[in-house]
Amino acid sequence: MKRSRLTLAAALLLLLSLAAPAAFAQRPRVAADTPPAADPKTTPPPPAPASMKARYEGGVSGYMRKQTGTLNFDDAGQRLVFRDKNGREYLALPYKSVAAVWPDTKARRTTTGTVVTAVPLPYGVNMLGLLMREKQRYLVVQYDDPDTDVQGVTSFKLDNKQILASAVHTLANKAELKQRGEGYVRAKDKAAAQDDDK
Repeated sequence: MKRSRLTLAAALLLLLSLAAPAAFAQRPRVAADTPPAADPKTTPPPPAPASMKARYEGGVSGYMRKQTGTLNFDDAGQRLVFRDKNGREYLALPYKSVAAVWPDTKARRTTTGTVVTAVPLPYGVNMLGLLMREKQRYLVVQYDDPDTDVQGVTSFKLDNKQILASAVHTLANKAELKQRGEGYVRAKDKAAAQDDDK
């Protein structure tokens, strides 16, 4: 009987020693007087540079060849211009023809990863090449040119996430688009939409 009381007392003491730190963890915390940090999703990115390195991926009728060059904001001409690596103007989209713009990201296997998977190495070591991936970032532009009545979607590969966010935001502001999620769209003129319904 005495032994069972000692066992019960030891168990109770053990239980209390385990519960004591939990009681301290439950006390209320005092809030710091520092203001909350700005939400990165609501703060606009910095303006894009007037010219940035880009790769044209296709999508505009008559301009089929993919190539590297620069993407430029031509504010005097009110258009987005892609110039080839020699500096010649390759294509231009007027700001008023931009119907929507959004960022896109695709994960692709790197060239090194492709080579590693093709080399016959022992014990499946070459399967590590499947894990070698990189993110590629694209500026996607949907256009509807009222002057030529041509519509389509084109994309430009940009270097990094910051440049892409700046380019999307800057083009949307210059084309006077409204934000919808991560992208921007041109709102229909209500008077013109009612005339189309008639």
